[in-house]
Amino acid sequence: MITATFLDEISHDIPSANWGRAEWARDFAAMRDAGIDTVVLIRAGYRDRATFDSRVLRARHPHLLVQDDLVRWFLDLAAEHGMGFWFGTYDSGEHWMQGDPESEARINRAFCDEFVERYGDHPALAGWYLCHEIHALDETALAVYGELSAHLKSLRDLPILISPYLQGPKQFATPKPLAEHVAEWRQVFARLRGRVDVVAFQDGNCEFRDLPEYLRLNAELAREHGMTCWSNVESFDRDVHIKFPPIAWAKLRFKMEAALQAGVDKLITFEWSHFMSPHSMFASARTLHARYTEWLAARG
Repeated sequence: MITATFLDEISHDIPSANWGRAEWARDFAAMRDAGIDTVVLIRAGYRDRATFDSRVLRARHPHLLVQDDLVRWFLDLAAEHGMGFWFGTYDSGEHWMQGDPESEARINRAFCDEFVERYGDHPALAGWYLCHEIHALDETALAVYGELSAHLKSLRDLPILISPYLQGPKQFATPKPLAEHVAEWRQVFARLRGRVDVVAFQDGNCEFRDLPEYLRLNAELAREHGMTCWSNVESFDRDVHIKFPPIAWAKLRFKMEAALQAGVDKLITFEWSHFMSPHSMFASARTLHARYTEWLAARG
């Protein structure tokens, strides 16, 4: 079963739910009832948007767009429902994409210092999430990972999560063959040993026929390098021409069962509130929730 979810309210590719605290409280209760024990803020800030009114980000973006103190809400709701909250870092949308890891790391260090100053003693805080996603051996991102992982551990010695993706056919004109993927990620994991504790590969960017082998090999690679392996079971559909609707139930079930067969340690989804919640803005998410809970009940 899915026991973790990302939280995404400032994404650039899915719409905002425009929820207030009452709506989030209702959704956290639904997550708890479905067995979710871990929530991961996918990013606390992106470009000029933020999940709390950060002085660090406001110095960078005087017009900073902030809805509410979502971080405080999420921490408090996680504590109320017995969940662990993992804090996701800041994505400038600029520096690291332009080959400047030093600037990306510098603003993140200051931003995470501010987070710890404001929320660091909260009992629900359980981990860190490095939000810079990669699909290959990316020297800039690895430099950011190296700088931030050491800094985050110095602030609070908590596990660090990453969620990479595959260079697969649903996003890339030239997909990377499985053997090349394994060879390259063996190098990446060797670089990340001792820096990253948990890896949750996104599962939606390869053909379904290839997914079981990817999952198996990704789990083997992670454990070979001392990491815990989760699977990021994407609950949105990459196979349609609209970005992005809730996934078809048959696809979600296939991916969950393939991950369980591969022996991963935990299933996390991107992401419950938009694509699987009984309170989602999408009607098909509400019926996906019904199919999922029926499946759970049938499994006992």
